[in-house]
Amino acid sequence: MRIRVGLLGPIEVTVDAQPRMVSGLRRKAVLAVLGLRAGDVVSADSLIDIVWGGRSPATAVNTLQSHVSHLRREFGMHDAIVAHPPGYRLAASTDLQEAERLIAEGTRAAQPQQRVEILRAALGLWRGTALVDVSGLAWLEEQADRLERTRLAAVHALTDARLALGEHALLVPELAEQSERHPFDEDLHRQLMLALYRSGRQADALATYQRLRRRLDDELGVDPGPALRELESSMLRQDSTLDLPAAEGPILVPAKPAVPAHLPPALTRFVARGPELACIDKLLGTGQIAVLSGTAGVGKTTLAVQWAHRNAERFPDGQLYVNLRGFGAESAVMEPEEAVRGFLDALGVPPERIPPTLDAQVALYRSLLAGKRVLVVLDNARDAGQVRPLLPGTPGCAVLVTSRTQLTSLAVVEAASSLAVDLLGAAQARALLSARLGEDRLAESPEAVDDIVARCAGLPLALAIIAARAAADPGLSLAKFAAELAQALDALSVGEAVADVAAVFSWSYGALGPDTAKLFRLLGLHPGPGLTVDAAAGLAGVTPKRARSLLHELTEAHLLMRHEDGRYHFHDLLRAYAERQVHVQETEAERREALRRLLDHYLQAAFGAAVAISPHRPRIDVGGGAVPGTGIENPMAWLLAECRVLLALIDLAFAEGFDGHAWRLAWTLTSFLTMVGMRGELAMAGRTALAAARRAGDPAGQAHALRGLGFADMSQGRFTEALDHLRAALRLFGQAGEHVEQARVHLNLANLFDRHGRPDEALEHALLGLDRSLIAGDPGTEGDARNAVALYYARAGEHDRALEYCLESVRLLAEIGHDTGEALARDTLAYIYENLGEHRQAIANYRYAARVFGERGDLRNEAETLTRLGDCHEALGEPAAAHDARLAAEAVRAKLEHPARS
Repeated sequence: MRIRVGLLGPIEVTVDAQPRMVSGLRRKAVLAVLGLRAGDVVSADSLIDIVWGGRSPATAVNTLQSHVSHLRREFGMHDAIVAHPPGYRLAASTDLQEAERLIAEGTRAAQPQQRVEILRAALGLWRGTALVDVSGLAWLEEQADRLERTRLAAVHALTDARLALGEHALLVPELAEQSERHPFDEDLHRQLMLALYRSGRQADALATYQRLRRRLDDELGVDPGPALRELESSMLRQDSTLDLPAAEGPILVPAKPAVPAHLPPALTRFVARGPELACIDKLLGTGQIAVLSGTAGVGKTTLAVQWAHRNAERFPDGQLYVNLRGFGAESAVMEPEEAVRGFLDALGVPPERIPPTLDAQVALYRSLLAGKRVLVVLDNARDAGQVRPLLPGTPGCAVLVTSRTQLTSLAVVEAASSLAVDLLGAAQARALLSARLGEDRLAESPEAVDDIVARCAGLPLALAIIAARAAADPGLSLAKFAAELAQALDALSVGEAVADVAAVFSWSYGALGPDTAKLFRLLGLHPGPGLTVDAAAGLAGVTPKRARSLLHELTEAHLLMRHEDGRYHFHDLLRAYAERQVHVQETEAERREALRRLLDHYLQAAFGAAVAISPHRPRIDVGGGAVPGTGIENPMAWLLAECRVLLALIDLAFAEGFDGHAWRLAWTLTSFLTMVGMRGELAMAGRTALAAARRAGDPAGQAHALRGLGFADMSQGRFTEALDHLRAALRLFGQAGEHVEQARVHLNLANLFDRHGRPDEALEHALLGLDRSLIAGDPGTEGDARNAVALYYARAGEHDRALEYCLESVRLLAEIGHDTGEALARDTLAYIYENLGEHRQAIANYRYAARVFGERGDLRNEAETLTRLGDCHEALGEPAAAHDARLAAEAVRAKLEHPARS
């Protein structure tokens, strides 16, 4: 159970992201005091004095106990407020703690871009005036003032970081407005003057100073401080130190993030929903959130997407869309973390800059939307808890939600407006058929049209299927279609007040050829989201050419949808129908054999992609004669596209008892998930893989799964868990005599100890890794191990010894063509030369490493190496070259993208 207390705005409590009501001034005040001193014991006397403002009643002790008991009930957890003589302690997190942590981290960050993103995340946690609903109590008002000063300090730090990034022109209107609200804030006026000056508006900058000088003199009788006076003098003499450093030669400017435009395509022939579109116009004209609710297949998504396309110009800053998978069996319900990270991707946040916690991610997301006009479409939501973290925090944006439920709590808490999307009436249904088939054809058999409309029960999905079948066979009369529909198996009702929809499906399904029908059934086994032609071929056991033909027939019948990226998707009602059919018409043996084919296909493909992106990684046996990279032109792009499918297949394989496939699929994703920073997914895959390998009694599988879990723990800062998992993996690899794998785990342990400030143990494990690699006779692992040993010797100040190991590492890795490994070793070599004072040799090796990292798409290492290159140039007294390198590093960081989360 996750409890969080909100102080940076109205007092609020969320339990597992669900809001809980806290009523009453005194009760809120008790919670506020405990939250402001979270983790500390607050005496009952102090609480009473603060909460009652020094005028406590005789019953204050009992009343305080009653308030605490009430709060515990709201939390649903007695230990959330711990009785600890002489008072109480809050054992829950607060948004204030997160904000203070982020502000401290942001102000310490070395790069301006990092400071901007972290400070924006911190400021996004403010939901308004802190402690606004407990005003009137002296101590709490003092705390509110303190928190406002904290916020303003963060705003100032953010502005300085943005000025360092060159956003002076963007800042001018913001700073001008703020300076009017804070007329005596000298630091704010300093920032406005600098923004104006760098925008080429020297006269306006000096006029700003003069206005402030007069105001201070007239109202306070003082002059501006020395810092501001010196700034004016510098501007009068046009001091070059006020300018952003200019680079010689070409300047790499970070690309401006594209305006997100994630809406699915709109229907070209959209009819029968005019009143609903007008209603949405009204709802989003007066409010910020509208919820479209209705039964499955009623057209909620189509309606939302149509409205979004028609009103896109109202949202010049972009349109965000996500299918939250709240209903239907295509894949697991999307967690808010996955959705908000996808949105951060779309808004241009590099993956390594995405904060690790959901609260911080939401704060950053809301801060990026602040002041913008963006439409957010949240499709297929299960409940309000899934939606709430994705709501923007400030006016200007609009949110359109679709769900099978009414999401009443959004209306209560967030003042969302609602629209129930109903089944089509007879006239609307007829209009839909007319748009698809033409009025002339409907006029030929009006009674048949009435029968079709009645059978389809006003469900747009069913009508679309009928229209597609009729359009595909224009020579057949609608009377014939109506007669066949009437003979459909009515017993296959799917319920939800749409009694004949399954009959419509069965009628369309029954018209398929045997091979196409079989593929349709088998597709119900695929976990989604979406599949390719090759995956369908593997599932059905046919050639890709044959699979493409069968998929085309399914899309023509509107039983499947093909997206622009070439992947095929089910409507969730059709998926449920396909799943039913595969269980009814296939034997258990046939179903499991199809699942095996599906898992084999993805395992072979994922193994090939994994080896292609990490060619020198020790391999596992996946069977089937897998050939690395076969059939995959761009392995990284393939993994990005198939990542969600592969993660779902790990869970499916485990659930169905295919334990070998489960842990091997997790192995194929380990390097990829590590590279793109999907730490939570890496941990989840590792846990499932370990459970599968243990159930299968497979020591090798357990060892690989434990190593994957160690990776995940390390990336998330869990030292003890990472150490336990890596040591367990080391023990199992040792029992199996896997020397190369032992060496690799030793290098992981070295990295772990290095991250946690234990250099002696890091060096010890690096040397053990080198020893194992020499026993194994594996030059790639030996080269990596020598590089690690060199790095830790260099950090210990033993540079001559480090140089010896590193030169041999570079030679070994170059000899076997391990380009990425050689680049890492050259980066270490440059670091050693830099510490030896050999800056020219350091620069040559840094340049080599940065070039290779760039060619391999390893943007994170490229950016870090370019930053060190800049430091090296600066040490040689070459400021222009240093500036070029650092600007190039910022440009690389700006390019970091993460499409796997979109």
